[in-house]
Amino acid sequence: MIEDQELRDVFKVASQEHLQKLDDGLLYLEQHPDDFAQLEQLLRETHSLKGDAGMLGVKNVASLAHQMEHILGGVKRGETPLNSDISDRLSQGLEAIRKLVNEAVTGQDSGINTFYILASMMGASSQLQPQAAASIVEPSSSPVPEQPLVEPQFTEPPTQQPETNVENSEVVNLEKNSSFLPRQSQPEFPLQAHNLPAPSEPAPASASQSAVTASSTSSYRIETIRVATQNLDDLMTQAGELTVTKTRLGHRVAELEQITTLWEEWSREYFVTSLTLDRMQIDENGIKANGKFSQLQDYYQRTEERLERLGTLVNRLRNRVYEDTARLELIAEALESGIRTLRLLPLSTIFNLFPRTVRDLAKREGKEVALVIEGGETTADKRILEEMKDPLMHMIRNAIDHGIETVEERKQLGKPPVATLRIKGYNIASNIIIEVADDGRGLNLESIKQTAVKRNLCTLEQLAEMTENQVQSLIFTPGFSTKKFVTEVSGRGVGLDVVRTNVEALKGSIQVESLPGKGCTLRLQISTSLATANVLIVVVEDIPYALPVEFVDTAQQVSPSDIFAIEGKETILSKGQPLSVAHLTDLLELNTRQGWQKNRYLRQETGSESLIKNQKYFVNSTSKMPCIVLKVGEERLGLFVDALIDEQDVVMKPQSQLLKRVRNVSGATILATGEVCMVLNPHDLIKSVRQQVSSRGVGSARSQLETASRKQVILLAEDSIATRTQEKRILEGAGYEVVTAVDGLDAFHKLKTRDFDAVISDIQMPNLDGLALTIKIREQKEYSELPIILVTSLASDEDKKRGADAGANAYIPKGTFNQDVLVETLKRLV
Repeated sequence: MIEDQELRDVFKVASQEHLQKLDDGLLYLEQHPDDFAQLEQLLRETHSLKGDAGMLGVKNVASLAHQMEHILGGVKRGETPLNSDISDRLSQGLEAIRKLVNEAVTGQDSGINTFYILASMMGASSQLQPQAAASIVEPSSSPVPEQPLVEPQFTEPPTQQPETNVENSEVVNLEKNSSFLPRQSQPEFPLQAHNLPAPSEPAPASASQSAVTASSTSSYRIETIRVATQNLDDLMTQAGELTVTKTRLGHRVAELEQITTLWEEWSREYFVTSLTLDRMQIDENGIKANGKFSQLQDYYQRTEERLERLGTLVNRLRNRVYEDTARLELIAEALESGIRTLRLLPLSTIFNLFPRTVRDLAKREGKEVALVIEGGETTADKRILEEMKDPLMHMIRNAIDHGIETVEERKQLGKPPVATLRIKGYNIASNIIIEVADDGRGLNLESIKQTAVKRNLCTLEQLAEMTENQVQSLIFTPGFSTKKFVTEVSGRGVGLDVVRTNVEALKGSIQVESLPGKGCTLRLQISTSLATANVLIVVVEDIPYALPVEFVDTAQQVSPSDIFAIEGKETILSKGQPLSVAHLTDLLELNTRQGWQKNRYLRQETGSESLIKNQKYFVNSTSKMPCIVLKVGEERLGLFVDALIDEQDVVMKPQSQLLKRVRNVSGATILATGEVCMVLNPHDLIKSVRQQVSSRGVGSARSQLETASRKQVILLAEDSIATRTQEKRILEGAGYEVVTAVDGLDAFHKLKTRDFDAVISDIQMPNLDGLALTIKIREQKEYSELPIILVTSLASDEDKKRGADAGANAYIPKGTFNQDVLVETLKRLV
C-alpha cells in the first residue's frame, strides 16, 4: 500500500483513467486489429501506467504493465498476431492490474499471484503443462497420479466430464523456477481461474465464481470523478449571478416594505375618517336616518374589512419573503463557497515548477542561487494559478538576471556567495499575497530614469514630479528594460509588463520594495473573489459608476475651502498627509460630451428614480463634496463625485474585443436596479491624473512653438486619394498631425521612422491590406498597446470579428462614417 495519502489519491485517479482507456482500446482493437493509431495509444497508456507504478514503488503493477507493453510492442512490430489468445492474455493482465491497483490504494489483499499472471501472459502455462488450461476438463479415463501436488486439468469439452470435476478442478501456479506449488485453497480459485486464457470453449462458471462476482459488484463505488475545469468555471459564474439575483431580491423586499408602509398610512387615515363619521351619527338634525348616509356607513364598514384582510396578506407576504430571502442568502453563500472550494489548489502546484528553472538560469548566468519556497500549502483559485505562472516566471528571471550579483561581486560586497531567492505565499483577509524577494543589488533608480527617458516613456519634467514608488513602478511599463543587450533571458522589455497585465486582470495590485545593495521584493496582492466583485456605486452627472471596493481606502466630505495647490495639483489633507485629488467628471471627460443632459432626462423616465432619490439622501445639504480615496499599491488619489449610492456584489462582464483597451474602464455590470454600469479601473484613473497634471505643467512651461510640435501624431493608411484627403482634413482640423501612407506596406515602413500615437487604416489596399498590417503591427512588442482604428466599407459582423481578431481597437464602417465618430473614437483610445 502506498504510504502517502496524497500520492495514493493521485495514483488512484490516474490509474483508473489509464485502465479505462486500455479496456476500451483493447475491445476496439479486437474489432479493428489494423488500427495502428489505436495501438499506439494503448502503448502510450501502458507506458504511462508503468511509469506511475514504478515511481511509487508498486512493482507488481509495473511488472504486469511492462509485460503488456512487450506484447503490444510485438503486435506493432508484426512479430505477434493479434488473435483471440493474445487478447485474452492482455485482458487477463489488465484485470490483474486493476485488482493490484486497488490493493495499493486501499491495502486490501487482491489475491493475485503476479508470477502466475506473468507466466500466463507469456503463454507458459500451456507450454509447460499441456493439460493445464483454465476451466477445461478431460475424460475421466485419463491417468491421474494417486497423490498429485496439484490436481491436473483436462482438455476435452465439459460435456464429457461430470460437473463435480469442474467444481473441484484447480489451477497450476508457477513460481520463477516453473516448479509446481502445493494446491491452493478453494476460495482463491475463482479469483484466478476466470482470468486464464482458454484455447478452446470455456467451461461454465461455477457457483463460487458467481458468488465472488456478485460480491464484487455489490461493493462497487465511484469515489472520485474528473470534471472539466470549464464546467467549474461555468458553475462559478452562475453562482455569481445567483449572488446578484439575491441582491436584486433585496430591492424587491424594500419595495414590499413600501407597500406595507402605504397600507399603514391608509389604515391610519381610515381610522381618523371613521371617527368623524361616528360624530356625524349623533348630529341633532338626524342624518343617521338618511339612506345615503347608511350607504356611506356600509362602504366604510366594507373598507375596514378589506383593509384588515389586506394587512393580513401584506404582513404574511412580507414575513415569508424575509424568510425566503434569508434562506436564499444562506444557500447562495454555501453554494458559492462550495464551488470555490472545488477550484482551490495549493500554490505548490506552480511553486514546484520553479526549482529547476532557478537552477538552470543561475547556471547559465554564472551565479549561485538558493531557492526558498514558503507557503506552498496556501490554496488559491485555479485561475489565479493559471494566470500567475508566467508572471512569476518573469519575476524570477528578472531577479536572477538583473538583481542577483555574480559570486565574485557578492564576495567583494561581503555577501554570502550563494544568493537567496525567496518565493512566499500567504492569505490576508480575502486576498492572496505572493512575494518574490532576493538579496541582490536592488533597483537602481538613476538607471530606471535614464532608460525611461531614452525609450520616450516619460520626460524629465514628469520624472521630477514622481515619487520614488512611482519611479520604481516604471519597470512594469511595456518595452522597459535596463538591459543593454537582448539575451534569451531578458532585454526584450516584455517580462514585467506581463506581470502587471495579468495582476490587473485578476483585480490585483503590485508593490515594489527595494533597498540599494540589500535586495528587492515584488509583492502581488490578488483578490480571491473572481466570479463576483464588491463595488462601490457612485454617481457622476446622474450616471452610476462602480469602483472596486478593494481599492477604496476611505470616503470623506471635503469643503472647497479645504482644497489647496501643491506643484500645480489640487490637494487636500487626509490623515494628516497631503493627498492629490481630481474630479471624476474631468477624468471621464463627461463635461466635454454633448447629449448627457438629454440622457439624464431619459434615464429618469426609464427607471432611475431610485438613484436620484438615493442621491438626494446621500448628498450633504452643505457645500461639502463626497471624496472617495483610492489606494493602488502605495499610491493614493482622492476622487470627487456627486453622490455615494450603495455597495453591491456584482458580476463583471468583460468588454468586447473592439473595446478591450478603453481607458479608465475595466468592464461593465448590471446593477440590482437592472441598469448597465461601467466598472472603472483605479490603475488607469491614477495614470490619467498623472498625465493630466504633467500636460498642464509642461504646457505652461513651453512656448507655443514647442506645444505645437507636441501634437499627437496619427499614421493614416488609405489607398483612395479622395478618402485619404478627407480623413486627413478631419484629423488636422481636430488638432492632430497626420502622416499619410498609400497602402499597408508603406504604412509599416513609415511606422518605424518616428513615434505615432495611433494608426488609422483602410482594409482593402494593395501590397499589404489593413488586416495584415494590423497583425504585423501587433507582432511587434513595442506596438502591442498602439491604438489601431480600421475605417472600411466592409460592414458585416464577420468582417468586424476579423478586425477584432487581428488586434484592432475600433472598427468604423464607411457607410456610417462621419467626422464626429472618427474624432470621438480617437479621443477615447489615445
